[in-house]
Amino acid sequence: MLTVDFDRLQLRPGDRLLDMGCGGGRHAFAAMKRGASVIALDYSEADLKDVRATVAAMHEVGEVPPTQPWLPVNGDALCLPLPSNSVDRIVCSEVLEHIWDYRGAIAELVRVLKPGGRMAVTVPTRWPERINWALDYEYHDQPGAHVRIFRQHELEQDLEAAGVWLRGSHHAHGLHTPYWWIRCAGGVNQPDRKIAKRYHDLLVWQLMKNPKWLATVDRAINPIMGKSLVIYTQKVTT
Repeated sequence: MLTVDFDRLQLRPGDRLLDMGCGGGRHAFAAMKRGASVIALDYSEADLKDVRATVAAMHEVGEVPPTQPWLPVNGDALCLPLPSNSVDRIVCSEVLEHIWDYRGAIAELVRVLKPGGRMAVTVPTRWPERINWALDYEYHDQPGAHVRIFRQHELEQDLEAAGVWLRGSHHAHGLHTPYWWIRCAGGVNQPDRKIAKRYHDLLVWQLMKNPKWLATVDRAINPIMGKSLVIYTQKVTT
């Protein structure tokens, strides 16, 4: 299930897309299926190993041609191993909340984006995130956890100051918000509790089947309680 809307990102076949902080690779895989040349970058080599395995499986079943260029990169968000003005599109999904110097990461993203290129940045929505923090300190007070909660207008100001124009926003994954409240209420590190497992099963069913009625519910609640805030931008042209 994607957080970023590739149509709003205006992703086209042949575009060079950087998925910064790709994690398991869901946006990278979807972009490859759309014909993009993908750079899947993550700080975790373990995650990149899984991404490589999935791409190999996609080649085997013919979901993407083996000749389609893509590149897994083990790298640091504060020092991207890419030339300036070298990528057409960027996805930075659920990454900035993990980085102390998030403005430095934004500056690096804007540096490598071509003038006129588009970037989508997603972070947890403020008010659902505040509840998670309040319910269980371990949600944010452990290695690799979230280190800040963003206000939308402040993040948008930081993006504009780095050299991009704003091109709209929306919220996503409204059905995920109650799941994380349930997880945090019973201990975020105890996902095997019955109620949490049953809600997780619902989310997996949504991912695999996406029935129309559930998709309608998700769209209806996204503006109110979407777990993720998605901001679309375009690099200033001079």
